[in-house]
Amino acid sequence: MRAFKQVDVFTAEPYRGNPVAVVLDAERISAEDMQRFANWTNLSETTFVLPPQDSSADYHVRIFTPSIELPFAGHPTIGTCHAWLEAGGTPKGDYIVQECGVGLVSLRRDGHRLAFAAPPLIRGGDVDEADLDMVCSVLQVDRQEIVAAQWADNGPGWVAVMLNSAEAVLAIEPDFAAVESYDVGVVGRYPVGVVSAPSAESASQPAIEVRAFFRGGRGQPAEDPVTGSLNASIAQWLLGEGHAGSPIGLTAPYVAAQGTALGRAGRVHVDEADGEIWIGGDAVTAISGQLTV
Repeated sequence: MRAFKQVDVFTAEPYRGNPVAVVLDAERISAEDMQRFANWTNLSETTFVLPPQDSSADYHVRIFTPSIELPFAGHPTIGTCHAWLEAGGTPKGDYIVQECGVGLVSLRRDGHRLAFAAPPLIRGGDVDEADLDMVCSVLQVDRQEIVAAQWADNGPGWVAVMLNSAEAVLAIEPDFAAVESYDVGVVGRYPVGVVSAPSAESASQPAIEVRAFFRGGRGQPAEDPVTGSLNASIAQWLLGEGHAGSPIGLTAPYVAAQGTALGRAGRVHVDEADGEIWIGGDAVTAISGQLTV
């Protein structure tokens, strides 16, 4: 029997964020059996915790969707770390160091919240018009509605586009059948002045709305409730290209809302410190038990 937890991520209230299944003590489980179990859970991701191969890491994690293995994903990173700490894991240093397909990812504890350092992009840069035409067909929007776009791939394959408002993001009614060759992230800003300087009262108020459309379980396109990897790459894009600090832009720290269109209330906390962009969120264990794999 192996310890198992299902953790709700980017929420402090169970069933309002994005769940991840975490199998602890996953030694001697074959990759084939990991994939089979991830297919059975039918969650966006299932993770398997292993001893680290790199001596500087605290643990090694493998991340599976129902159909493929991923080198990195955001909400599984926070959810796995939460489950590992809750099960008695003790980090070697000031940070928790996760080893995964993209290498080493550092996490820090910020009170009750966990945050990971945004990993470098595998692919960035401009999106050509042919790809933007495909994005428009997925989102069912006119080309002129896209304010800006950039490849934002830190593992899952994201291309990110900006619309002119959070309201426009929430109004999207996508054509899921058009989600074919890559995953699409969309961001829009709430009106300037809606969010004041960070304070106890404004700390959970979103500055932007994010939605994520991807090739989901069993190959079927879907919308992800709350997406750490996409928010990480969007933060690198927005905070690195001059949108931050402008009269209509953002400055870190800020909060991103995601899942609103699905009846969730995900909150992603973005900050800059120690020369890194940090992607933070609450996590709460919803299911705890044992399983046979």
